[in-house]
Amino acid sequence: MAPQRNIGAGAEAELPEYAGHYRLESCLGSGGMGVVHLARSTSGMKLAVKVVHAEFARDPEFRGRFRQEIAAARRVSGAFTAPVVDADPDAGRPWMATQFIPGPTLAEQVKRNGAMAPEQLRRLMAGLAEALRDIHRVGVVHRDLKPSNVLLAEDGPKVIDFGISRPKDSELRTETGKLIGTPPFMAPEQFRRPREVGPAADIFALGSVMVHAATGRGPFDSDSPYVVAYQVVHDEPDLTGVPENLAPLISRCLAKEPEDRPGPDELMRELRSVSAAYDTQTFIPAQRTGEEVREAPEAEPEPVAEPERRRAGGLRGRAVAVAAGAVGLAVIAALASAQLLGGDEQRHKDGGAAPAARVFQGWEAAPAEDSGTPQCSYGTEQLLCSQPGLVFALDPAEGRLLWRHTDSGDRTDPPALAGGLVQTGLLQNNRITALDPATGKNRWQRSMPPFTGLQHTGGGLLLTHTDGTVSGIDGASGDTRWRHPIAGHKAPYFVSFTEDPLAYAVSRSDDGQSTRVTAVDPDTGGVRWDVRLDGALQPIGVHGGSVFFLSVGEVEEAKSVVRYTPRGGARQQVKLPVPIELARGTVRGNVAYLMGVGGSLVAVDLELGKLLWTLETGVSRGSSPAADGRHVYVTTPDGRLLAVGARSGRLVGQTSPRLSTKAAAGVAVELPDPVVVGDRVYAAAPDGTVFAVDARDPARW
Repeated sequence: MAPQRNIGAGAEAELPEYAGHYRLESCLGSGGMGVVHLARSTSGMKLAVKVVHAEFARDPEFRGRFRQEIAAARRVSGAFTAPVVDADPDAGRPWMATQFIPGPTLAEQVKRNGAMAPEQLRRLMAGLAEALRDIHRVGVVHRDLKPSNVLLAEDGPKVIDFGISRPKDSELRTETGKLIGTPPFMAPEQFRRPREVGPAADIFALGSVMVHAATGRGPFDSDSPYVVAYQVVHDEPDLTGVPENLAPLISRCLAKEPEDRPGPDELMRELRSVSAAYDTQTFIPAQRTGEEVREAPEAEPEPVAEPERRRAGGLRGRAVAVAAGAVGLAVIAALASAQLLGGDEQRHKDGGAAPAARVFQGWEAAPAEDSGTPQCSYGTEQLLCSQPGLVFALDPAEGRLLWRHTDSGDRTDPPALAGGLVQTGLLQNNRITALDPATGKNRWQRSMPPFTGLQHTGGGLLLTHTDGTVSGIDGASGDTRWRHPIAGHKAPYFVSFTEDPLAYAVSRSDDGQSTRVTAVDPDTGGVRWDVRLDGALQPIGVHGGSVFFLSVGEVEEAKSVVRYTPRGGARQQVKLPVPIELARGTVRGNVAYLMGVGGSLVAVDLELGKLLWTLETGVSRGSSPAADGRHVYVTTPDGRLLAVGARSGRLVGQTSPRLSTKAAAGVAVELPDPVVVGDRVYAAAPDGTVFAVDARDPARW
């Protein structure tokens, strides 16, 4: 390692080459307290490393504050906040490393493009409410939520920079007479009684941030911070230009008294009433480069966090905002990196390969580059994938394109093998096409009576028609084997699993209090068993003659895992400590793995009757998990594949992001599920690539 050269807080003529084990490549921004560098880890991961100015490194009080910033950021490890990769507050020059993530701050976005559209505002507010819920849940108050501390990452907003946050059990206390925060986004109590600032102050700041996002200005604008302070404490906010459907909720956030403001959970409930369903497209920021990081909003004032004697020699105004925004580039998914540094011993514990094991080198292919995220499955020793207007097959050993089939279909599901042929179906034109797995050529094509649901099975397909009847289609010939209603189901949807010859028709009662489940032989349409179970249930897998379900609440949050055994009618239920929003699941042995919106990945053992572990992955949402006994795999909106130890619940590996290069690209409605075959994992990404990695040693990805 090259020696670390000393730099002062002024000219910064000589930059350090390393912070810990991380090589510093270039300067992203500089502020009054330190310099933020673009860096790389030993494995090549991009990081943003904040290095404290030398003069502050000699100040014990500042070191205490920096240590608390690191602790707060580590404590808040959620999908919308900032886990830390590594840090050393006791180094000669204290530093903190987080993962580099492209995307502008909210301040930069508004400065460049003006006010946000109403649908973007609602989604932004929902994301910030979820972030504050996670921050407050672990006992931290941010105290400096503002546009430059909100990063618009590809998979949603991230709250960054915990430089002046306070855990409730912190030993550091606000000094008498010192204001902590940024005046236009501070709550009245931060001016009146700073020692008593609590979570409600962050809600007030959220309201101010939303006004800025909606109008390009704050609710209490003035050139003088003293006038701003007076207006915050005494005047009503200016909500001119705020969309009518959001204005009442934002106004409540800006209430003068903390007890009159809604909490994060109440905000999320209210936002659901503003829009019945979350939009499936979100703002995708342009790639953020080092030059863009140096830009920062000139109008946004810096936080008041340090005595003037300290700040006199630092860069003021826009430079401070630059540093805050630059640090924020790092703050999504860093939990992964921190745990990847555990070494070979942890990898072996989680099922990784021994160092001497032969490693599959992997491959990456882009048969239709950047035309949408591929969806893939495995069959006839091929990787079968689809994109809008395209179905193709890849050699699983080397990624070589075997064949491609083009048409005008807009597919969102992977192709499936049924009856020995590659089956593709399109709801929009009620057409099913079967392709030769060797050549990709049409073997048969059928126009079917209008159908609203399609489920592939080993030998064919099940179609649920608009009149409620169900058809069983022979996969080899395209002929209709049978068509009739399923008793007790008005319009059933079907679920099937590769290891099970049966398909399961599922219908909930009108009041959502029970679910009827009917096991159907897809070849004949015959009913094998039928039961009505308590609760709103979703099948997620089978094992040992039992069917596993998620029991969900009114807003589709998973509350428990249920195992039902038809032989004998036994039912077992394991409640989740915290509901998991819009969870998706899979089953491996007696263990159910659940991935939820918000980043929670959990493992529940139905044999032991308990929760095994919970991991906050740091992503806003993930695919359905896949498991092989050693690891659990999920894909993310930015194209990463994550691997988690199936026994430990530790994140042991991840691939690099693979983002779309299209500036206007949207987030895929359905993330591609990983495909596990033997010792290999196959995944796909928004840039149109399909890639393969060795499942035995994810730490080498």
